Amino acid sequence: MQKILSRVAVAALAAAFATEAMATEWNVSVWGKRRAFTEHIEKLAELVSEKTGGEFTMNISYGGLSKNTENLDGISIGAFEMAQFCAGYHPDKNRAITVLELPFLGVRDLEEEVAVSNAVYAHPAVEREMAQWNARMLMTSPMPQYNLVGTGEPRDELAEFDGMRVRATGGLGEAFRAVGGVPTSVTASEAYQAMESGVVDTVSFAQHAHLSFGTINRATWWTANLNPGTVNCPVVVNIDAYDALSDAHRQALDESVPEAVAFYLENYGKLLQRWDEVLAEKNVQKVTIPDEELAKFREVGGQPIHDEWIAEMSAQGMPAQELYDLVQQTLEQHRASN
Repeated sequence: MQKILSRVAVAALAAAFATEAMATEWNVSVWGKRRAFTEHIEKLAELVSEKTGGEFTMNISYGGLSKNTENLDGISIGAFEMAQFCAGYHPDKNRAITVLELPFLGVRDLEEEVAVSNAVYAHPAVEREMAQWNARMLMTSPMPQYNLVGTGEPRDELAEFDGMRVRATGGLGEAFRAVGGVPTSVTASEAYQAMESGVVDTVSFAQHAHLSFGTINRATWWTANLNPGTVNCPVVVNIDAYDALSDAHRQALDESVPEAVAFYLENYGKLLQRWDEVLAEKNVQKVTIPDEELAKFREVGGQPIHDEWIAEMSAQGMPAQELYDLVQQTLEQHRASN
């Protein structure tokens, strides 16, 4: 009897070790607070856990693991397994995907933003550059076109942008610079304080960020149709952690990405539908820029910056023209298929 009990105990212990070995727990570094911008990550964690019977879990940390500007560095050293970052925070580290942050690319909606992001992420130049940081692209965080909030008299003419201090990163910052603006790249978390203290006159964000980071609460006006472009913020995973997944866990992760992005699009769509209500609740004036002013902005802040980016990146050995053409071709194909 004692021998039988010993065998049972050993078997139980072996089963326990096997279960523990099968379990996967990932730490995920994001920032701010839970919002429309992070809902696909929350959904991904939920789906992966469901599909693996709770064997693969994700601990999502909002600022507890790293600064948002250092998430890619954290991924590179394996400080955590998954992270979100924005290309404009460190364009020198992710040069290839900055093509997606060029102003006035002509992307019309979130679905098109997903299409062009997926195409660029799959390009070998992006894969090689991300591999230098031990990072693998997982999914995009599609955002609508950015628009300004500001205080005082609305700025609805291009001449009024001259000398305007604006929180804008990447290609958007260059577009505002082209019309006399003074861009500053304070992080999203610092934008409210920068606006409150007068460091900036205006802040360029997508709708969810104006809400989440409170800049809408200081605003008296918002531009409804400036639409100069957007910021590209991928979610990446540590290559070693991804490769170490069991086949079943890797399949659960990969298969859950499209579902998570679809959930994100649906959720963000609801926010866009009630945006006018938000403006009314907060007594923020909706400003429409005249078409002729928008045309002037595109003329100086669009193609010239595109050409400059292509020349600069090409000189650094990047297939810049190829990446730029890929965006335009993807937009054409996406629209043709719809």
